[in-house]
Amino acid sequence: MVFIGVLLIIAGFLLKFNSAVVVTVSALVTGLIAGIPIYDIISKFGEAFTTNRYMSILLVTLPVVGLLEKNGLQQQAARIIEKIKTATVGRVLTMYLLIREVGAALGLNSLGGHPQTVRPLIAPMSEGAAKAKYGKLPEEEEQEIRAHAAATDNIGLFFGEDIFVAVGAILLMSGFFKQNHVQADPIAMALWGIPTAVFAFIVHAIRLRMLDRKLDKRLGNTSEIKTGKEREHTL
Repeated sequence: MVFIGVLLIIAGFLLKFNSAVVVTVSALVTGLIAGIPIYDIISKFGEAFTTNRYMSILLVTLPVVGLLEKNGLQQQAARIIEKIKTATVGRVLTMYLLIREVGAALGLNSLGGHPQTVRPLIAPMSEGAAKAKYGKLPEEEEQEIRAHAAATDNIGLFFGEDIFVAVGAILLMSGFFKQNHVQADPIAMALWGIPTAVFAFIVHAIRLRMLDRKLDKRLGNTSEIKTGKEREHTL
């Protein structure tokens, strides 16, 4: 009967109810079935919120990002990149991958992120580079560029943060080894993340280069036709 909470979560997500409501109701039901007093359950909610109160900072950044977007942040970012003739989608994202990975390695995980960096800046800059080279983009290519922008952020953060000694994964492994009487230096564990991070950077940089070639193959003819028409119009 205790697992009814898991079933409630699955049903709630399948029915596309609000995720926060689904999780809260599931926790309440699970606690009541397990015989925990309602007062203790609510107290646990309060303790969890107090312990992780720093997570509410994200709620402050979202309105700020929304106001910046409303006042033309995305358009301005795209216009700046369009002026750089050598910029391509792959080059813009490779540069962001480097910044994201190095920042995460230094513990600056909040330097990037989907809501505060990818959506308002990186994705529009990547699309701006593509539009400057190919003209108006089809919907499929726009979505693919946005997907690569989001993936670049994920990869840079995932492999970069493992180099930072105070990251949760390093501390968790260090604590686990100590509990099992295995000597493990957290600094050495973090340093062993450097080769993996470098290899991940090289692999994804190659993928981004392949994305540029794919866009050239799909949209190159379209841009040439457009350029030819503009020249005829000028003549």
